[in-house]
Amino acid sequence: MESEPDPTLGLLLFFPLLAFPTSGMILAIIFVFVLLICSAFISSSEVAYFSLTPNDLKYLENENTANSNKVLVLKEKPRKLLATILIFNNFINIGIVILSDYILQELLPSVVCQNWAANLINLFSLQAYISTEALADGINFTIAVAGVTFLLVLFGEVAPKVYAKINNIRLATFIGPVMQILVRIFSPISNIMVRGTNLIEKKLDKYTQSNLTTQEEIDEAIELTLANDENEETDQETDILKSIVKFGNVSVKQIMRSRVDVIAVDFRLNYAELLKLVRQSGFSRLPVFDEDFDNVMGILYVKDLLEHLDMDEDFEWQALIRTDLLYVPEAKKINDLLKEFQLERLHMAIVVDEYGGSSGIVTLEDILEEVIGEIKDEFDAEAEVEFKKIDDFNYIFEGKTLLNDFCRVVGIETGSFDDVKGDSDSLAGLMLEVLGEIPEEGAEVVYNEYQFEIVSVNSRRIKQIKICLPNVVDEDKV
Repeated sequence: MESEPDPTLGLLLFFPLLAFPTSGMILAIIFVFVLLICSAFISSSEVAYFSLTPNDLKYLENENTANSNKVLVLKEKPRKLLATILIFNNFINIGIVILSDYILQELLPSVVCQNWAANLINLFSLQAYISTEALADGINFTIAVAGVTFLLVLFGEVAPKVYAKINNIRLATFIGPVMQILVRIFSPISNIMVRGTNLIEKKLDKYTQSNLTTQEEIDEAIELTLANDENEETDQETDILKSIVKFGNVSVKQIMRSRVDVIAVDFRLNYAELLKLVRQSGFSRLPVFDEDFDNVMGILYVKDLLEHLDMDEDFEWQALIRTDLLYVPEAKKINDLLKEFQLERLHMAIVVDEYGGSSGIVTLEDILEEVIGEIKDEFDAEAEVEFKKIDDFNYIFEGKTLLNDFCRVVGIETGSFDDVKGDSDSLAGLMLEVLGEIPEEGAEVVYNEYQFEIVSVNSRRIKQIKICLPNVVDEDKV
């Protein structure tokens, strides 16, 4: 008859092993400790690098130290950096799991787990439901998973990431040299991962785009919905609905006022000249620059001048300049800018190009006009879109006129020139995109039966363009 295992044998075997660990187990414990430290550093680096704000990066750029420059270099390729962090972290975790399993096998031999299993089976009368070997394996697996998970989550993930969130700049610069070495070591693997990710993204984008409803289909649906009500109010409602649909796709560059058309104030202007400029402009807010529009110092609110109208020309009006400027890139979407205007409680922003120069301004009114149409107030003496209507098919427009405004005035689809306009947003830009150079006065361009004639031009820009709609285009020129 097979003898029952002694329930206390497991404990008798367990504690001596803890008291007298082998040299191999001590070495394994040291390695686990070192790997946990590495895991903590690599996990915290992920949070440190990817929580850096634009202001943090600007601070590092101004600091201009060796370590801060390494951080900036690493941030130039965020996907490769993230792939390196994940690869190295996985190698560390695998090492911790393997060594932890070895330590556990030394601390808890199979006979110990079998005795614990036999004890539990006898205590709860589980002989009919589970075997001693199966329960022993379950106990061993549970202890291993629980122990390793606790170590990795607490010391390798949670605590380091909390610390990194608070000290992201200090930690990023500290780990920078090591991270740069790791990026080079794991470059072959990380490059494969990044390329694979890009390939998957392209496939998903194609699938997503093929299943999305296009803007043209939405426009058609709006027109069909309101087709039965043929009146002016319905046409206005249709235009507003279409504008709302495309609102999130419009960039700041498409609605901004370019720098050559901005009325701004020189910081060195005396007070008498300033008042004259304010009266002539009719604007309630004017950008103030020092020497050049690329160096905008702030915004002058005309209402701040009201209590100083009787001052002489030596009055230091510069003290009234408000320096809470908002800079936005040309590519920024106007729906995001609207939220930023609301958050910052501002009505005007300075638009900057890719080189950091000031390319123009954009206002809250410009954004609202994209939805509800032109907003007219008592200071608007003339139409925003400057053009001369010769007859129903011939117009003369200013070269700076936006393509969207031109299409709206003449009553054609806003996407009529998408195939050739490139990055241009104005009529002059369209001509430059087609011709590739500043044309001479009298030059003609024909596209899809639309005939354009350059009416006025100087060495720097196209000033006026005559447009003939398809009905009167000379067939011999098409």
